[in-house]
Amino acid sequence: MARPPEGVVRVAPGAVIPTADPRIVASDAAPVRLLERQIMGEQGQGPTAILALSGGGANGAYGAGVLVGWTQSGRRPDFRIVTGVSTGALAAPFAFLGPSWDPQLAAAYSDGGAKDILAWRQLATFASPSLYSSSALRKLVDKAVTPQMLAAIAAEHDKGRRLLVATTNLDSEETVIWDMGLIARQGGEQGLKLFKDVLTASASIPGVFPPVLIAGRAKDGRIIQEMHVDGGVNTPFLAVPESLVLWSRPVGAVGGGSIYVLVNGQLGRRDAVTAGKLTAILKRSYDSGSKASTRAHLAANAAFAQRNGLAFRVAAVPDEAQANSLDFSEAAMRRLFELGRAQGRSGKAWSDWKPAEAEKAAATGLIVIDAPPARR
Repeated sequence: MARPPEGVVRVAPGAVIPTADPRIVASDAAPVRLLERQIMGEQGQGPTAILALSGGGANGAYGAGVLVGWTQSGRRPDFRIVTGVSTGALAAPFAFLGPSWDPQLAAAYSDGGAKDILAWRQLATFASPSLYSSSALRKLVDKAVTPQMLAAIAAEHDKGRRLLVATTNLDSEETVIWDMGLIARQGGEQGLKLFKDVLTASASIPGVFPPVLIAGRAKDGRIIQEMHVDGGVNTPFLAVPESLVLWSRPVGAVGGGSIYVLVNGQLGRRDAVTAGKLTAILKRSYDSGSKASTRAHLAANAAFAQRNGLAFRVAAVPDEAQANSLDFSEAAMRRLFELGRAQGRSGKAWSDWKPAEAEKAAATGLIVIDAPPARR
């Protein structure tokens, strides 16, 4: 990918950007405040149910299985807000559209279509943007995202529901939250392309897959290309924006609502001898960093939920399960999918998390709960 030297703006005068900007960043006060009001149920629609799907590479098959099994149990809630980061972003549109889209969700993660996702670049060098090509990832997204999907998402958006996906803008070092329903409402070829680009960017682990250049408007009005990568670089999942983490509901205000975080990975630390080769080191580094970040974010979100009267529930790949975030083989992904489906169907997937438990997990990496957790 050709790009100018660091510090030079990538001007893209011929690019088309949506009239209604679907991006939400911390520096934009108005859209951030609107998002806060939606999360806190201040839009007159009652308590908000939020489903947050985390990153985790191939372990996303577990999360897909949990959702399908949850439907089969007959206890899957309706969520007003669904968010996705990285592999969670790929599953989020299906989760947002509900049980009727479960067959497509299951196929995306268990039919073997992802087995070639780690395709080495033939001449990968230190000057290349990544070790692997994104062609297989692009094919997965192209197959999953159709005009029919965008039309269905736009219809739900018009009902007041929200589908949000996070990417990381490497140029500004900001988390960008994309209102995917707003993109879906745009429709047409441009809307379809931007929708696909955002999903691909959110799942593009830096160094593993190449970044995605997405057109945006600079503060001086010029149309520029921004470099976007995996949303998990800055945030492992998106439930409560940073601006809200320390907020407390005013005394006497009506509480209620729920946050479900579906972690596409394991949370506990695991001792193992790391092989001295590049892929093993990449995998171990990615897993270690993502676990630590996820535990810290869970602790912060659990504390927020308790202060503000929201239920906070977490599902994650069991620590004893065989899981590898970079193993996209059909057998490995199907095994994780079936594990998730069994746990989602039986009700064993979800645990109530309290701040003390979350803080202990964040500090030690040991996911130990003194009393049996409540299951949902």
